[in-house]
Amino acid sequence: MKKISALTLALVGSLVIGSALAAPVNYKVDATHTYPSFEADHMGGLSLWRGKFNTNSGTIVYDKEAKAGTVDITIDVTSIDFGMDKLNDHAKSPDMFDVAKFPTATYKGTLVFTGDTPTGVKGELSLHGVTKPVDLKINSFLCKSNTVRKIETCGADAIATINREDFGISYGKPAFKMDVTLRIQVEAATPLP
Repeated sequence: MKKISALTLALVGSLVIGSALAAPVNYKVDATHTYPSFEADHMGGLSLWRGKFNTNSGTIVYDKEAKAGTVDITIDVTSIDFGMDKLNDHAKSPDMFDVAKFPTATYKGTLVFTGDTPTGVKGELSLHGVTKPVDLKINSFLCKSNTVRKIETCGADAIATINREDFGISYGKPAFKMDVTLRIQVEAATPLP
């Protein structure tokens, strides 16, 4: 009878441990290793301007076993950085991002899997007071122990193209093309503080 009880306890224990390991994990976006960046046309193909947002935050929930997850990111639009102060100031003005009215942008979505790996995000971008569907293609995705910080870390490289006019930012039209390529490098770590 004691052998059956011990066996039963061992089985129950392994089921509990197994279900705990399969639970979704919350990862906090590491703002020091995450830079949502973009490429935008200048003068109808004359050159390609690149910029980034220096301040962001968010959470990624990843359930490897269930092949599911969510993304919830907030970007401080006032942190826009083209590497030129005059252009940064103009981008913040009512001509473009109008950061006095719209200081943040958000992206919320669900992970899309091919096999065992996330290969995209189906979501919505809220920018300049407008919310539109924007799907990201994930070029690479990896979770592993960070050898420096000794915590589980996930990283990804993602890309999408949007039409900025769809979000009410049409400065420079028709001389400037409206398509903007978003390039996002992200790292997120657990446990949440």
